[in-house]
Formats: sequence, structure tokens, C-alpha cells
Amino acid sequence: MPSVAIIAGWIAVLAIASATPVRADTERFAVVIGHNTGAADEQQLRYAESDAQRFADLLGDIGGVPDENQLVLRGKTAEQARHAMISINERIRTSLRSGADSVLFVYYSGHGDADTLHLGDTRLPLRELESLVRGSPAGVRVLVIDSCRSGSITRVKGGAPARPSTLATAAPLLGEGMVVLTASTFGEDAQESDQLGGSFFTHYLLSGLRGAADEDGDRIITVAEAFSYTRDQTIVASSRTLAGTQHPTFHYDLRGRADLVLADLGSAAGHGKLTLPAGATWLVMRTVSSRAVVGEIAADARRRTLSLRPGTYAVRGRARDALLDGTAIVAAGLDTVVDASKLDRTTYAPLVRKGKGKILGGVSGPFAGFSAYTLALDESLDTFPGVVAGWMWVRPSFTLSPRISATRMVHRYSFPDEPSLVDEQSLALVTVDMRVTRAWDLGRFSFDLGLVMGGGRSHTTHNLTNEYHPDVHIDATLGMNLPLWGRTYLGAEVAAQTHIAFGDGLDDVGALLATNLFFGVWL
Repeated sequence: MPSVAIIAGWIAVLAIASATPVRADTERFAVVIGHNTGAADEQQLRYAESDAQRFADLLGDIGGVPDENQLVLRGKTAEQARHAMISINERIRTSLRSGADSVLFVYYSGHGDADTLHLGDTRLPLRELESLVRGSPAGVRVLVIDSCRSGSITRVKGGAPARPSTLATAAPLLGEGMVVLTASTFGEDAQESDQLGGSFFTHYLLSGLRGAADEDGDRIITVAEAFSYTRDQTIVASSRTLAGTQHPTFHYDLRGRADLVLADLGSAAGHGKLTLPAGATWLVMRTVSSRAVVGEIAADARRRTLSLRPGTYAVRGRARDALLDGTAIVAAGLDTVVDASKLDRTTYAPLVRKGKGKILGGVSGPFAGFSAYTLALDESLDTFPGVVAGWMWVRPSFTLSPRISATRMVHRYSFPDEPSLVDEQSLALVTVDMRVTRAWDLGRFSFDLGLVMGGGRSHTTHNLTNEYHPDVHIDATLGMNLPLWGRTYLGAEVAAQTHIAFGDGLDDVGALLATNLFFGVWL
């Protein structure tokens, strides 16, 4: 049977849907706080203050908060933050028109612990901030905290938001209460990303509010949609970091309503839409000096449109087999659709060699193929088949490739005095090698030059006798790679090999010309 909570939620939705209240204006206010500096023993943050400014900009763009209703504090003290909260509460109390509803947004990005927020060398108790928000005369209060261990204010991992309702931003609130979103749980660190130019949590929250979280496609982003998207994306992204997975938390206490609209994309006057193709995860960045990331669309996202101010944006897509780079122009009132075929395409190995370590620090994968060996000093120029298999690691300045190779060479000798007499010598050679090269990219092709060093065991059969000798070799090598489809590529190598066989007082030096042709894949 359905739980009492689910039944109560549906009753609330039906009550809101059936109610026909007198329409009232909704006024929205915000206090936005960011501080890069914490205690003396805490690492300086790079993006807390810029994250705060980005959040304030979004509230002005699509969050319904006019500039005159915002107080933005960057690098200020706890006392100044406290005064800002008291000031905004007094303003709401004295200026709110009769019959109007109100929403207060409070956002903090910076250092903190389970009990206090660290604004430089000053402290703001977390419970004091919560009391100032709860004590606001605003009908609905939304508190967003992007700091370490901020989940102490909710004491839960994650949450179960109520079923969202389709409420327009200008519609009456029909209720009151408080929503709390935090970047991490009670014992976790909140993390920044140099690639994103901001914290994971704020980055995905802003992306979601710009349209990525619009699960039902109604151009309205509710608290439930925003939190669900932000939580899922933050967990996935932070799970790849050394600091470990970070879990945003959620507390929802609204009476008389099912959900709260945070952003109305349809009411963003003067904005345009940017739609990104499927098959890649996209970052959208301003093309001005900082190239700040303004939004992200995941490869598997259902909704692939962001609401943006008019202008030129850099778009970067990470597909399964390549990086896509280019620009897109967003015009007011229009939908710009990015055509992936018109973007610069860089496959993974050349991408690594371009030194873009923030995007991809290295790439590797297996390969296997066939070899051909020629006795370099033999006039017959007989060629013998072999096999090769290994692994290739590509780094910005060099390529490492351990491999194992094997061949069997059979050489027949005839005697001029007795042509009918033929002598046969057989050599089976198995070696384990390391190939070290430096590569250069030219169009679709990649060329490399370097050395191969290795050793193994040779088995020689001569006049019905068997001899086994250790064998070492050093080669000069030249190679070429050509991308095929997906993450696959075709490779070719040639090496001038100098072999030295040891044993039984014998030091035998031989020369081979080895050619490899192989198929590889980047994982």
C-alpha cells in the first residue's frame, strides 16, 4: 500500500492544483557570500568568490532576483555577513507590498566545518546563519551552503524531495517554509575543480538551473529537479578525485506546497538558447579573458539546452573517441544548435601531446599485430613472419610501449662445390622489449622516433643440434599511427635491430630489419 507520506504529498499537489487563489506578485531577494580565505592552516581557495558572483548573476538572469534586491559579499568578514542578513530581513519586512509573496535566497561558498563558516580569520556559526534565515519575514527561504562538512545542518545523506508541481515563477507561493541544499555531508570535504573553474557542487547547480536539470521539459526548474541533477552529477564527478566522493544533502520543509520554482527559463527576457548534440559531454565557456565555465551538458542528458545571455561562447565536447572544440554564437530569442561536424576534432593521443593535461593527462591501450623480419646483412633478403603484442602509454612529452614479440627464421645454405648438399639453420627468437619515442602530429597522422631496448631467448637449430642463448638488442625505430573509427587506430613501425647472443664463450652479433603492422585501441 502507498505510504502515508506519498498520499499526503499527492493530497498537497491536488490541493494546489485545484485552488484558485487571487494572484499576487512574488518578490525575490538574495544574500550571496563568497570567501576564498579561511583559517591560517586552510588552503587558499581559488573559486569561492567567483562561484558566488556566478550564482548572483544567475539569480538576476533567470532566478527572478533583480539587482536592487541582491547583496553580494566577496571576501568580507563574518560581521559584515551578519549585518547583510539583518539588513535584507529588515528590507523584506518594510518594503514588501501588501498581498505579495516573497522568497529569500542565501548562498555561501568558502571554508567551513561542521559548526562554523570561516570567512578569513572571522567565524560565523552555522546555526546562527540558519537562525537568521529561518527568522526572515520572507515566505520561503532557500539556504545553499557550498563548504566542507556543511551537511551537519541537515544531518542526512541526500534526501527525497516531494513530487514537483508546475508552478510559474509569478504564481502565488501558497505556502511558506525553508529549503536547505549543502555541498557535502557531515564528514566530507567540498571540492573545487580547475578544469571547471569552480566547485563541483556550484558548477552542477548552476548548469542545472540553466536548463540541464529540466527533466520534464517545461522550461521550469524546481528545487527537486535542481537537487536531483546536482547530487547525481556531483557524485559522479567527485568519485574520480583523490579526495573521494562528495554527497550533496537536502532538507525540505515547505508547508502548503509541493515544490518551489528556482528558475523560469521561459521568462528570461533577452536570453537565447544553446542546444548541444548527443554523444559527448559538453562544457560551455565564456570567450572573454577568464573562459569561465557557464554550463555543462552530460553525454546521457535528456535535456540538452542551456539558457544563456547573447554572446559568443566556447564549446568543448568530450566524445568517446575525441575532443571537439569550437565556438557558438547565442542570439536573443533564438535557439542555436551546435553542429559537431563543424568543430575542431582532436583524437586522444594528439590531445595528450598538446599538453592539455587538465582535459586528458594521458591515454593508453593494448595493441596486437604482425611482424616481418629481414636479415639485414644477407644478400638473399629473405623475410620471415612474426607476431607482436603490447600496450602503449601516451604522455605529453613521450610514449612508452612495452611489448612481446616472436619470430622463427629458417635459412638454407647451399654449397657451390656440391649443389645437391643443402644445410638448414633455424632461429626462433622471443623478446620482451620497451619502446620509448617522441611523437609529432601532422594532420590525421602521428609520427614518432626513438629507441627500443629488449632481451629474450634465441633457439638455434643447426646440423640437428639445438642451442639456446640469451639475446639482447637495441634498435633505432620510426613509427606512424592513423586513427580509424571510434578509439581504434592502425600503427606501423620499422626498426633497425642490433642483436647480441651470449653463451658458451660465443658473442654473436647480428642485424635485423623489423617491421610491425598492428591494430590498437585507446581505453
